[in-house]
Amino acid sequence: MTFNVADIRAQFPILSREVHGKPLVYLDNAASVQKPQAVIDQLTASMTGQYANVHRGLHTLSNETTGAFEEARSTVAQFLNAASMDEIIFTMGGTDAVNLVANVLGQEEIGEGDEIILSVMEHHSNIVPWHFLRERKGAVLKWLDVDADGNVDLDAYEAMFTERTKMVAVTHQSNVFGTVTPVKEMARIAHEHGAMILSDGCQKAVHGPVDVQDLGVDFYVFTGHKTYGPSGIGVLYGKKSVLDRLPPYRGGGEMIDIVEQDRVTYNEPPHRFEAGTPPILEAIALGTALRWMMAQDLDGLVAHERALTDHAMEALRATNFIELYGAHPDKGPVIAFNLKGIHPHDVSTILDRQGVAVRAGHHCCQPLMKKLGTSATARASFAAYNTHEEIDALVEACRKAHDLLS
Repeated sequence: MTFNVADIRAQFPILSREVHGKPLVYLDNAASVQKPQAVIDQLTASMTGQYANVHRGLHTLSNETTGAFEEARSTVAQFLNAASMDEIIFTMGGTDAVNLVANVLGQEEIGEGDEIILSVMEHHSNIVPWHFLRERKGAVLKWLDVDADGNVDLDAYEAMFTERTKMVAVTHQSNVFGTVTPVKEMARIAHEHGAMILSDGCQKAVHGPVDVQDLGVDFYVFTGHKTYGPSGIGVLYGKKSVLDRLPPYRGGGEMIDIVEQDRVTYNEPPHRFEAGTPPILEAIALGTALRWMMAQDLDGLVAHERALTDHAMEALRATNFIELYGAHPDKGPVIAFNLKGIHPHDVSTILDRQGVAVRAGHHCCQPLMKKLGTSATARASFAAYNTHEEIDALVEACRKAHDLLS
């Protein structure tokens, strides 16, 4: 198997369109990636020939749909190298997955004075749910600093633990710096101090294999729309030994065992945490997306994205008007930057007129923006289908924005 970007691009219909009369250069992949034809076809096929509610019916369509839904769960378990598909919970997205964990831990395991360690480069989705526990339960948030490239000081991290530390919640890969955090070592340290750890894999899962057993985390979350699947679907991995002791998150159908007028008992994980009709079509299509990813030359994909990032960093650094944020040599395919003296929203607008799509804003990372001394940046992020020529188009568009606005 050999990675061939032309073959990859041919599977993404949207890449053939134009924007403002220019070929689309889509570099907003850290926000959401485009979808291959296989995923598009799966959604259509499920809706046109095989759809019913899952788990509750005995008729043919329900059985077929339930089978496809649970096959998707099995695919996710394989994708993450989970020990069992019972450790895979379908959610509405990464945000919903973190909220689920924070909510259930707040019911019985985290209370007043208990400590939660977060890094300053977390996405708001891995900050705000823990703030809820600060506001409502009196939990204490402790902030792990990072250096200018997003590196974590493990000695400083370990020094943060006390007998009240119950939880660590940390990104696997920063959506601003692209830095990959040492989650395996952080999990080891957390467990040595009797704490649990959640890793936010929304940025990392799409950029190469993830092995939750090797990482040793208690929880791992990622979202479908950033792994070539649809929106409205996400995944929470939880160690079975942890899930078994946790109370439900929402109440409704599927998550129950027995419901009577004066009592209720609950289903086993993962169904205990999947109240109501799940995102059926989206889950099935996520399974297709992950199988599509696993069928690629993953070593070649990682090398391709690494080469794109290196090329972009070199080309952007060669200008005398662009400030880069985060330069770890092994960073993921995410580059935050600013044109000196020009607001990133203006930069993004000018780039869009050249057909180049980038993100501009605080990237749901306001604590990190404050540390960097800026309110916002532009951000280019790459996926399997991007090319070196598109990097060159980005740099040329930045030059035009500089000439126009400086």
